[in-house]
Amino acid sequence: MGREVRLIGADLTEPSRADEIVAGGGDLAPVRVLVNSAAVFSDDTLQNVEADAWDRTMALNLRAPVFLTQALARALPAGVSGSVVNVTDWRTVRPYPEHFSYTVAKGGIDTFTAAAAVALAPDIQINGIALGAILPPAGKDSAYLKELAQEIPLQRVGGTEPVAQAVLFLLRNHFITGEIVRLDGGAHLR
Repeated sequence: MGREVRLIGADLTEPSRADEIVAGGGDLAPVRVLVNSAAVFSDDTLQNVEADAWDRTMALNLRAPVFLTQALARALPAGVSGSVVNVTDWRTVRPYPEHFSYTVAKGGIDTFTAAAAVALAPDIQINGIALGAILPPAGKDSAYLKELAQEIPLQRVGGTEPVAQAVLFLLRNHFITGEIVRLDGGAHLR
């Protein structure tokens, strides 16, 4: 494709690494696109969540996107536009009772998306995609998704292609900011 890529490994839960991650492209070009998709899917409830697990979930699912976005905004040269796509979950509007800290963190991503869209306009567009049944969670298989699909109006799961298409759509459209697109097969309608 005529492109050069650099891979950068870092602990995303360390806010001090955000500037280093964004600058990791070095002389290739300034980083103009950030997709915040790393997450942990915690299995907890309000009644049993523990402080350490809560902190780990918030550090990766909420704090990391905030500080990576901040680093992108600092590093972006004047006159260069940027885009951020935050990956969230449709279940922030109808929360999972058994994934409490995850759902709270993703709800924070929803609010962060709107707040950052205002704070970083007009130079950086901030949007989100709220995923539904895309891939099976850890410990589950395709049979789990097949069963789940029966509860979704479109009666199928998404897979990764619709996610990639939605991200590209948001990156290519210069007049959308502060929006969260649901990729859930209509699950939010039930």
